[in-house]
Amino acid sequence: MNRLQQLFAFTAVALLALAAGLYFRTGEVESATAPPTPPGLMDAALADLKGVKTPLGTWKGKVLVINFWATWCAPCRKEIPAFIRMQQKLGPRGLQFVGVAIDEKDKVALYAREMGINYPILVGELDAVELSRSLGNQLGALPFTVIVDRAGKVVKTELGGVDEARLTQLIQPLLQ
Repeated sequence: MNRLQQLFAFTAVALLALAAGLYFRTGEVESATAPPTPPGLMDAALADLKGVKTPLGTWKGKVLVINFWATWCAPCRKEIPAFIRMQQKLGPRGLQFVGVAIDEKDKVALYAREMGINYPILVGELDAVELSRSLGNQLGALPFTVIVDRAGKVVKTELGGVDEARLTQLIQPLLQ
């Protein structure tokens, strides 16, 4: 993908996020019913911050919280500290956050270091947007969070910012 195509892709995603934010205004959206789990979800692979393609199946057997986000997305930035706390607290019980950044790798790496993100970050462009859409995010808006059970089945999606209390309510039954 050349630089002009990248700029166009990032601009399109930014405009979609802005439109969704204006549409929902509060930044908080009632959760959606989980879409059917796309075939091959756990085989989907995106590059980590070192450029290594990592399949989501790496974390099969854990309760997976996949969060699609970007450094320029204010609601995304707001929810990340809670994700860091929850990963620290609930990781030993089988919870695994995975951030999927739809952004430039250098900006993501800098932000992850500054925030002390303690969970894996994958970086994608159009492939990450397509993965998000296959999981029910038809608007392509950010943030978008997907909860996957230990068997690899999507059980819930949240479009818009999600707070720690809501997320805890959704994942606690899966950690039993």
